[in-house]
Amino acid sequence: MPLTLLLGALVGAVLGLTGAGGGILAVPALMASQGWSVQQAAPVALLAVAAGAALGAWEGWRRGEVRYRAAALMALCGLPGSALGVRAAHLLPAAWLAAGFALVLLIVAWRAWFGAGDGPEARDGRGALCRVRPETGRLAWRPASIAALAGVGAFTGFLTGLLGVGGGFVIVPALRRLSDLGMHAIVATSLLVIALVSGGSALAAYWHGASPPALPTLAFVAAALAGMAARVWPWRCCATPSPAEAQSAKSNASPLPARMAPASVA
Repeated sequence: MPLTLLLGALVGAVLGLTGAGGGILAVPALMASQGWSVQQAAPVALLAVAAGAALGAWEGWRRGEVRYRAAALMALCGLPGSALGVRAAHLLPAAWLAAGFALVLLIVAWRAWFGAGDGPEARDGRGALCRVRPETGRLAWRPASIAALAGVGAFTGFLTGLLGVGGGFVIVPALRRLSDLGMHAIVATSLLVIALVSGGSALAAYWHGASPPALPTLAFVAAALAGMAARVWPWRCCATPSPAEAQSAKSNASPLPARMAPASVA
């Protein structure tokens, strides 16, 4: 049990710090600490990731960092994909799922090692499909940007349902490449998508008959929430807004007190 609590807290902390990595760590953590298969670990991982991401998304929403329209679009496209993924997970052999999860881990590791500097043009706002309008501070919606975010959401949902991963390792790099949002907004938006899609995937898994033991499940979820709570607020000191967001903040400075400012932006 102590190992389960420690690993759950680590999952929540990583999720709160980066907006990604929760499910990627949660599934192998549960497999190692409880001796479960991917099918057994995935529903518990999804519950823990959904709970932790919801807490982080609430904090981002409170600070006005969540791009809720983009998150809603990705989540709406991701939920049907997650249902397909859950269905496929019940049909595929456990060895195939384990191999697929290992492949995802290798791809994430490769991206982290070789792709850390990808997308400088997106960071400057050049070539980004989803750009922030300086005069309004909101994303400019075009057919290409809608299609791109919908595709990201659908792919994320399928992986979430299939392997029990939160999908932040897809959403965060995609938003960095597709938009000129800063990391605050990217992480907060990713957390909201993860909370919605992972929660829906967990419900679908339980609907299809998943029944993990209650005590390890509750312990892991509670530890993930504690880890998220410990990391989500200090994280704000570690990132800076994008040039587009900084310009938007200057042009939309409100004379109202901060407590009267809108809770979030689209």
